[in-house]
Amino acid sequence: MNHTIPVTLTNLCMVCDGEMVLVQNRIKSDWPGITFPGGHVEHGESFCESVIREVKEETGLTVQSPVLCGIKEWENTDGSRYIVLLYRADRFSGTLRDCTEGKNFWIRRDDLAKQKLSLDLLPLLSVFEDPAYSEFFYRQINNCWEIEIC
Repeated sequence: MNHTIPVTLTNLCMVCDGEMVLVQNRIKSDWPGITFPGGHVEHGESFCESVIREVKEETGLTVQSPVLCGIKEWENTDGSRYIVLLYRADRFSGTLRDCTEGKNFWIRRDDLAKQKLSLDLLPLLSVFEDPAYSEFFYRQINNCWEIEIC
């Protein structure tokens, strides 16, 4: 039996500066709304290298020592998996700028829920912030997506 399945690897990074978090107002139609910067893991790079590169490309900031705090994942209809590696970083350098994917800005963490967030960012915050959780899993049951956080 072959246990190999195709996987798409991506990342998101919650960049924190005290009580402020860096967000991106994504304008792309595939996942619009307020979210964290991130993107795809490229061939030949480590997961950590990929999140540092993606944050730099999308925001102009270079994060140092990002910490892996969990994963978000689901199985696509073709049997492939989509995995998002979730990182936090509170050390960075550089000058914030916008990118083609959306406007980047700092917001108080307590004000995040008042924003027009991307589809699942609010429940996903528990994996970013609570060490008791490490996985955000979408399971399809009776043609409906259900979220499991463990």
